[in-house]
Parts: sequence; structure tokens; C-alpha cells
Amino acid sequence: MRVEILGQERRRLWRDEQKLEIVMSVGIDGATITEVAQRHDVTRQQIYTWRSELKKKGLLSSSANAVFVPVDMNAVQTEICGDRQHSTGMIELQLGCGRSLRFDSTLDGATLTRLIRAVEAA
Repeated sequence: MRVEILGQERRRLWRDEQKLEIVMSVGIDGATITEVAQRHDVTRQQIYTWRSELKKKGLLSSSANAVFVPVDMNAVQTEICGDRQHSTGMIELQLGCGRSLRFDSTLDGATLTRLIRAVEAA
């Protein structure tokens, strides 16, 4: 019996660095797993599998699935200094392994997400 494959072969080999980049892009600028999967032409399940694989290999922190709680930045107090007003909204975030991260309340969400992931990966 002879089998002939018609069309493009779908099996691709992904390096760990590529998998990590794809898995870490979930949540950046609000990207969902579905959007990331579609962007890279993989299934959502593949991303979940890679996430689990990378955690087992120690390449991905188990806290990469951290949930962010919305904070009302308008509630941050301001001080009047002379004729200028400036924010006093320093925020401290307790991370895993006893780490803490302090940042100004004006830091945008995407930058904060990348920063937390970088600190937790170290």
C-alpha cells in the first residue's frame, strides 16, 4: 500500500525560546490565548501544553499565571507642591519568593506586566 501526502505538512518544530516567547505574549496588551494562538497558527491547547512543558523544564515561573486586580488610579492622592501638582502614588506589589516590586502609579499596564514577568523569571 502506498500513501501520498497532498498539501503542506503541518508539523513544525519549535525551539524552547520560540515557545517561551509565544506563551509569554499572552496577556501583553490584553492579548488572549485565542488571539495569540491565531497569530502564531497553533491551537490554544498547544499553548497550554507548552506552558506546562516550560514550567517542568524550569524555563517558566509558576507565577506567570498571576491574576491582576484592577486598581483605580484616580483614587491615588496627590500633593500640591508650589503651583504644580504631582502624584504620590507609589505602589508596592508582593511577588513570589518574598520579592516585592515598587513602582509609580503612572506606569502603564503593559510595561508592568513585562516587568513582573522578568522579575519572576529571574
